[in-house]
Amino acid sequence: MRPGRQLALLGAIFVILASAVWFGGKGGWENRLAPNLGLDLVGGSRVTLQAQTGADGQPPSAQDLEQARRIIADRVDARGVSEAQVVIEGTQNIVISVAKKGDDAIADVGQASQLFFRKVLSQTDGSGLAAAPQPQPSASPSTAPSPKPSTAASPAATPKPSASSSGGTGGGVAMAPTPTPTPAASKSPVASASPAAAAPKPSTPANPKITLEQVQAKVGKPAWDAATKLTAVAADPAQIEVLKPFSELDGFGAALLPAKVQFYVPQVTCEQLDKRPPGSINKADQEAVACENGMKYLLDVSKVAGTDVDKASPQIEQNTNRRVVSLDFSSDGLDKWTALTKESFNNEGQKCDQTAVGPQSHCRVAVVLDNTVISSPEIQGVLGDDSVISGDFDAKSAADLANNLNYGSLSMTFMQQEQTTITPTLGGEHLQAGLLAAGIGMLLVVIYSFFYYRLLGTVIVLSLILSAALTFLALVFLGREMGFTLTLAGIAGFIVSLGVAADSFVIYFERLKDEIREGRSPRSAVPRAWVRARKTILTANAISLMAALVLYIVSSGAVAGFAFALGLATLIDLIVVFLFRHPIMTMFARTDAFLSPRVSGLGRVLHEAKEAK
Repeated sequence: MRPGRQLALLGAIFVILASAVWFGGKGGWENRLAPNLGLDLVGGSRVTLQAQTGADGQPPSAQDLEQARRIIADRVDARGVSEAQVVIEGTQNIVISVAKKGDDAIADVGQASQLFFRKVLSQTDGSGLAAAPQPQPSASPSTAPSPKPSTAASPAATPKPSASSSGGTGGGVAMAPTPTPTPAASKSPVASASPAAAAPKPSTPANPKITLEQVQAKVGKPAWDAATKLTAVAADPAQIEVLKPFSELDGFGAALLPAKVQFYVPQVTCEQLDKRPPGSINKADQEAVACENGMKYLLDVSKVAGTDVDKASPQIEQNTNRRVVSLDFSSDGLDKWTALTKESFNNEGQKCDQTAVGPQSHCRVAVVLDNTVISSPEIQGVLGDDSVISGDFDAKSAADLANNLNYGSLSMTFMQQEQTTITPTLGGEHLQAGLLAAGIGMLLVVIYSFFYYRLLGTVIVLSLILSAALTFLALVFLGREMGFTLTLAGIAGFIVSLGVAADSFVIYFERLKDEIREGRSPRSAVPRAWVRARKTILTANAISLMAALVLYIVSSGAVAGFAFALGLATLIDLIVVFLFRHPIMTMFARTDAFLSPRVSGLGRVLHEAKEAK
C-alpha cells in the first residue's frame, strides 16, 4: 500500500475543516474557535409553565400536555434556540431550558397565540379617565362618556388603518402607527400581545383560581346589579360612583366579567384587561373586549380564526419597506374571510356604531392575538387572499408572530410559575468538571498504552490527539452551521468514545501479535493483521453508531446531546482508523525500531516466535 496517499487525504480533510472554522467565524481567535456551550456549561434560563385546569377543575390530559409540549418545542426551535430542553414535569408543568439566549428567547413561547378576526362594534376610552372624580359636581353628564382624544378616540380625527383590495384579487390588513402612542404602543405587536411580555410585567396574584361568585362578592351587590343593567357606557356621576368597586379588580377578576360589563363599566380599564390570564377571550362564539393603544373595544363574535390561516410568513413590503406578516388562507378560511370583509364593508345590520366605523362608515376588523388587539383596520373593500398584518414589526417580532401562527394554537393556557437563572459561574464549574473527567480518561488510556505497547502506544496517542483536534473543529463547525450545543451529556459521550477508540487499538494490536505467533515477520504481519481486524473494528463501530442513532431519534434534550456526541466521535474514530492508524503502522513496520523487541512493544511475542523457530 501507499500510506502517503491516505495521510495526504486526512491532511486535506483537516485543512478544509480548519479553514471552514476559521474563515467562517468573526472576531478574534477566541470567537472563531469557540463552540456553542449548553445551559449547564455557560448558564442560561429555565422557565416553568403551569397548565391551567379546565372548567371541571381537572388537570389537562397527558395527550393534550404532550401536544402542547411539541408545539412549544417547535416554537423554540423556530427561534433558532439550539438544543433547548422542553420537557413535561408532573401532570401540569412544562419546563423550558435554554443557554445564554436570555429571557426574551422563551418568554412568550407558552402564550396561547390564538388569532381571531373580530368586527369592532364600539369603542370607548380605556384609561379610566371617565371614571375619575369630576372637578365640578354640576358637570353635565354629556361630558362623562369617554373623552375624545384628538388622535385615538375618533377614527375621523386622524387617518385610521385601512384594508383595501390589491389588484382586484387580494387584500391587505394594514395597521398605521398611532400618532400619540402610549408606552405600551412602543412595544412590538408580539411583545404587547402577551401579558407576560409587556412592560411593566404584571404580578401574578397568590390565588388565581378566583370564581365569578367571589368577584360579585368583592364588588358588592349594588355595583354588580348596576353593571349588569347597563346598556351603554356609564356616564352619570351617580352611576360611576356606584360602580367604583370594579376598579379594585385585578386581571383575573376582570377576566370573569361578562363582555358588556367589561366594556360599559369605565372603572374596568385597559390596564386591568391587559393583565388578564392568557386565553381569556378565546371563545369565538362570544363577544369580547380588548384594548389597543388605550382604547377599549367591544368586539363581535369571531367568524375567522387563526386556524383558517394556511400559512403565515414574515415579509417586507416593496413600496414601504415595512415588515409585515403575510397570511395565506385555506380554502374554507378564504370564503370566511371574504364574507367577513363584505359584511364589514357594508356594515350589515348597522352593528358597528359611530364610535367604531371609519370616515366612510365601514366597519373595522380587529386582529386579536390572545387578549390584545394588534391591528384594527377599516375595511375599504371586499378582500380575498394574500392579506397581511402590518404594524410596528421588526425582524424578530414578525418572525415570532408567523412562527406562532404556523405552529398552531395551544389547546390550553399556561401561567409562568417559576423562572430561574443558572449563572455562568456554576456553568464554568460544570465545564471544568467535565474537562477534568475527559483529561483523566485520556491520561489513563495514554499510561496504559505506553506501559503495555511502548512504541505502538505512540500510534495510540497520536491517533487520540488527531481525533480530539478533528472533533473540536467539528464541534465548532456544527455549532455554527446547525446549532449543535455541547453540554455535560455531550462531554460524557466523548469520554465514552475514548473506550470505543481504545477497543479498536486493542483489536488491531492483539491481532498483530497473533500473526507474529503464527510465524510471520512483523512487517508482513501488519497488513494481514489489518485485513483480519478491519471487519471486527467496523462491526464494533457500526454497533456504536446504530445505538447512538436510535438513542438520538427516540430521546430529546441532554440524552440526544449524548447520543449525537457519541455518534460524531465514533465516525471520526473510523476516519482516523482508516486514514491514519493503518498507514502509520505500515510506515512503522519499515523501521528498525519496530523490529526491536525492547522498543516495539512486541518483545515477548517476538521472543516466542524466535524460540519457535
